[in-house]
Amino acid sequence: MTTQAYRSYQGGFFKVLLSPEQTAECMALVDMTLPRGAEPPVHVHSREDETFYLLSGEMTFKIGDKTIKAVSGDAVFAPRQTPHLFSIESESARFLTLITPGQFLNYFLEFSFPAAEELKVVPPQGPPPAEVIRHMTSQLIGKYGVLFV
Repeated sequence: MTTQAYRSYQGGFFKVLLSPEQTAECMALVDMTLPRGAEPPVHVHSREDETFYLLSGEMTFKIGDKTIKAVSGDAVFAPRQTPHLFSIESESARFLTLITPGQFLNYFLEFSFPAAEELKVVPPQGPPPAEVIRHMTSQLIGKYGVLFV
């Protein structure tokens, strides 16, 4: 896969701008577009920090005990070991995610697939099937060190 290829993920799509292999495993930079309804539940990364830079749309972040309303041009930092979540307030949001160190990018690659020629944002029509949620959760906890709270 070239780092410029788009991948479909959770009703949206992303493109890897910088991979861990390009940064001596220090970070990954991802350009992501997601629909409202594709947000993760409250979770804690045990291994990496995440920084979000909003390119378009509106999002609300809950990081620890802080609530941050973000619009285009805002940056938000979610340190490792801190419970956090985000919600997309607009129909969709486009944002850059900086993952440090970058190995958590592998989760997005594992749970996505090559995007169709026409990039579309498709809001979820309900939760994924239970077996998909179980598999994602087990991988996130066991392989990627993410805990749900």
